[in-house]
Amino acid sequence: MIYFQCDYAEGAHPRILDALVKTNFEQTPGYGVDVHCQNACKLIQEKIGKSDARVHFLVGGTQTNLTVIASLLKPHQGVIGVDTGHISCHETGAIEATGHKVLQIPAEDGKLSSDKLQAFLKNYWADDTHEHIVEPGMVYISSPTEVGTVYTKKELESLKQICRKYQIPLFLDGARLGYGLASEENDVFWKDLPNLVDVFYIGGTKCGALFGEAVVFCDDQNLDRHFRPIMKQKGGMLAKGRLLGIQFETLFTEDLYEKITTQAVQEALRLRDAFKAKGFEFLVDSPTNQQFPILDRKSIETLSQKFAFMIWPDNGEEKLATRFCTSWATKSEQVDELIAEIQQL
Repeated sequence: MIYFQCDYAEGAHPRILDALVKTNFEQTPGYGVDVHCQNACKLIQEKIGKSDARVHFLVGGTQTNLTVIASLLKPHQGVIGVDTGHISCHETGAIEATGHKVLQIPAEDGKLSSDKLQAFLKNYWADDTHEHIVEPGMVYISSPTEVGTVYTKKELESLKQICRKYQIPLFLDGARLGYGLASEENDVFWKDLPNLVDVFYIGGTKCGALFGEAVVFCDDQNLDRHFRPIMKQKGGMLAKGRLLGIQFETLFTEDLYEKITTQAVQEALRLRDAFKAKGFEFLVDSPTNQQFPILDRKSIETLSQKFAFMIWPDNGEEKLATRFCTSWATKSEQVDELIAEIQQL
């Protein structure tokens, strides 16, 4: 069985494993204040062109989302996100468990439109009873989105302008950031990010690391002044913090992060072209490592004999949206094998 279910099925890039082995017997301070975390922080600052950005390393995506959101909101506030967003659908109510409501807005191809955000915020503050309603205290987006689409620079600029108007922070979930930056439709680059969002994170778990994410605060309001104790409280702080630092240190040396995520996107586009050549339609037009062909049940049954992939979801129809996901570790030979089977459908 060849797995195209997700982008975290494999372990870690060999260079990361080598670095972990070589540093195994080093003695360092814990909790992310070691020399490896410091060096990884500098490499990230250089990459985004912001020397005063504050970087924090956490253990996983869910812990990162709930910790950032819990740290930025007051007790009476909630976070705005689209109805298909990760915090809305795939984190088991983690945000609500911290005491904050997810204020859902209908998505457009997985994205939050600036028009809908503007209308939502305007209507809230125009309501004479707004003090009895959960106050929108921040905006959450992800790029790529849950369906593989990416925000353009213009779209992010528009969202940021609205957030500034209402004095709320804009947070970008970058669990798959590398795949978004490598996509053919992307016009947002590393050094654009500090000007487009207040805080974002760089995904490691889905982009070549064993585990871990790097949160980057770009704002000039010191939004992370209480972040480390909240990291500890929410279970996101790793005692052996250097394990995270070493991984990001490796990923951001010699452009490894870009190289491996670009390769994954290229393989995914080969799959996209193969499905299109057979006449299959798609749930969305994704330029990233996630592809969502709509397949009939016979084709699903045939491909399932050799390949693992996801139904998105099974709604009882004859034709179903599916997800095929490549990763930093996907081999061209694996994609070749799947393409050969697609051609026989």
